[in-house]
Amino acid sequence: MPKNNTTPGHSPKLTQVRKLSIAGVATLGAAALAFSLAPGHSGTTATDAAVAAAPVAYSETQIKDVKARITDQLAVKDLKTQDIAAKQKAVADAAASKKAAADKAESLARQQVAESRVTTLAAGRSAPIHVQTVAATTYSNNLDGWIRKSLSIMAKHGIPGTYNGLYRNIMRESSGNPNAINGWDINAINGIPSKGLLQVIQPTFNAYHVPGTSWNIYDPVANITAAANYAADKYGSMDNVNSAY
Repeated sequence: MPKNNTTPGHSPKLTQVRKLSIAGVATLGAAALAFSLAPGHSGTTATDAAVAAAPVAYSETQIKDVKARITDQLAVKDLKTQDIAAKQKAVADAAASKKAAADKAESLARQQVAESRVTTLAAGRSAPIHVQTVAATTYSNNLDGWIRKSLSIMAKHGIPGTYNGLYRNIMRESSGNPNAINGWDINAINGIPSKGLLQVIQPTFNAYHVPGTSWNIYDPVANITAAANYAADKYGSMDNVNSAY
């Protein structure tokens, strides 16, 4: 029977393009319908819904974990800081204790030294003092004693001369008379006569007077010592004098 190619309300003939379009739409529709009705698709949809909701809860937990880790790290760091501070304090305390001990030991040593000095001084004051007394040399009041005493004073002052040199010149000048005075020589004429054992004029006596002796020109020891001092200056020693000088 011949096909009826005419349908009321439609064009009598479909083009090849239209046929393909209709077929494609039909195919896609059937695929979509089958996909929506398949059991596996419904499970996938539920899972997707759960996955869509899960990230919110996971993010909060993650933040809490990060905060906990940061808190733990800060706590550990704080403990380390406290440990370091404690060790530093222990070192400082040990050094302070050591210094205090050293200062105490030094103070004790000084106190012991001071007490020892006090004890020594006290013992020295309480102990009997033995003073060796040296008997003063006494000289006879005569020509021999005068010469010897003068020699001891001359030795202290570094004035040269011997017993014989002094004795010889004394005997020539005054014959051993301490009050002898020359009233006739040039010195007497000039108003300054020679006086004493070694016939010394007053200006010479004053200039060559030796400390520790009398300022009286007639004093035997003072006269001999001053004359010896003058002779040492002018002649090197009274021993070198053999005439009027």
